[in-house]
Amino acid sequence: MDALFREDAYARNCIATVTAVDERGIRLDRTVFYPTGGGQPGDSGVLRFDGFEVRIKDTVKGDGGPDDVIHVPEDGQELPGPGTAVEAEIDWDRRYRHMRMHTALHLLCAVVPGSVTGGQIGADKSRLDFNVPAESLDKDAIAEAVNRLIVADTAVDTRWISDEEMAAQPELVRTMSVKPPTGSGRVRLLNVEGVDLQPCGGTHVARTGEIGGIEVTKIENKGKQNRRVVIALKD
Repeated sequence: MDALFREDAYARNCIATVTAVDERGIRLDRTVFYPTGGGQPGDSGVLRFDGFEVRIKDTVKGDGGPDDVIHVPEDGQELPGPGTAVEAEIDWDRRYRHMRMHTALHLLCAVVPGSVTGGQIGADKSRLDFNVPAESLDKDAIAEAVNRLIVADTAVDTRWISDEEMAAQPELVRTMSVKPPTGSGRVRLLNVEGVDLQPCGGTHVARTGEIGGIEVTKIENKGKQNRRVVIALKD
């Protein structure tokens, strides 16, 4: 399966062929739909074929590896059979908010020292959990630092390294709860030039300026040394 979202996060649609349909959903030979993973929700959208439109409520990973993507349809719809040509189109407004949020969390990770113990991306709010003492975090100072990085409009890109290179650079991994996907021979890195470099399989904006500004809505105590920082986009 050709994971188009991995090379071009801005691709909103594609022409694809149905390869399988089962109780879990629809598999295609190529897709722009991102499957749930790394704290980022799966895409929603539509598949169009022969005058029909199938609403996709979620996208998840199957059991066949990182390129096994399942498009989960809403109930009660006529589904295309294997071999059917479809146009796959994501809900772009939702995806683009996820992209802005995901890149913003990488900036947050660069600003707050300490290991990341968890995280979740959403269209309206997102969060990272840090293994740091409470007194080290100031809501206004964090927001100011992240917004400075946003205004700098720094380039964001991805690159690949081998599993062996990844193993030789354990300092690249900031997240304790999500380990980088190895075993396929290479690992994808997200690079915010001069700011952040770490393994990530998600979708991101091309420049930090696209985020448009964030606010830190709250900092929560989630344990002795676990602090949850919640952010929202300003627009």
